[in-house]
Amino acid sequence: MDSSTVSIEKQQSADALRQHLKAAKHLRLQANTEPAAARDRLRLREWQAGRLARTHADLLASPRFGEAAQFFLSDLYGPKDFSSRDEEVERILPLLIKMLPTSALRTIALAVELDALSEELDSAMIAELCRAGLIDCIDEDAYATAYRAVGCQAERERQILLIRKTGEALDRLARKPLLSGMLKLMRGPAHLAGLRELHEFLERGFNAFRGMGSASEFLDSIDSKEQKLLARLFAGVASPFVI
Repeated sequence: MDSSTVSIEKQQSADALRQHLKAAKHLRLQANTEPAAARDRLRLREWQAGRLARTHADLLASPRFGEAAQFFLSDLYGPKDFSSRDEEVERILPLLIKMLPTSALRTIALAVELDALSEELDSAMIAELCRAGLIDCIDEDAYATAYRAVGCQAERERQILLIRKTGEALDRLARKPLLSGMLKLMRGPAHLAGLRELHEFLERGFNAFRGMGSASEFLDSIDSKEQKLLARLFAGVASPFVI
């Protein structure tokens, strides 16, 4: 691959990252405009994190896949607020474009896109749960009803695709032997420079995926269950969460 192709790919990743950072920041500001709104967002995200842990309990309990599954739940698709990480990225984006390999920049861009889309879908879910008076007592029935009322099937399918793409990007990163040393060398300087969240995100993801070998079986399991759950929720079947 020549340098011009690499440069184009890196610029595309950087442009996507800027776009998704802006969207995620705007949606988070909207969700946290007042304490009650922030609490509603946290309620939904905690419920969803619990659902994910139940759906993928086999992966969490697996000696091979457990660390990667925990990374997905905590750093990609859980209740954690990614504001600090994204602010760090936004603050030094020109430097990141120069320093990071294209593969690492693309991984961050995919993770931030997933975060922005999740914020958008969560905002719609919160509005529907509040309208129905169910935000304080979310259960499987309340969630399924709100999920169908919100709709956005194409966006839900995109969300699952982004989970897969981010995992595949992390898998490719984990196969770069020089990156491990680079991340270790960057740990101290990154923390001193106020880039702790970003560095720890990359390091946790790298270590989780390197430790399990090929990620295909892991990602196939997540993709299959989430696609099946999506279909069951939109079809309105009884007990959709029993997969």
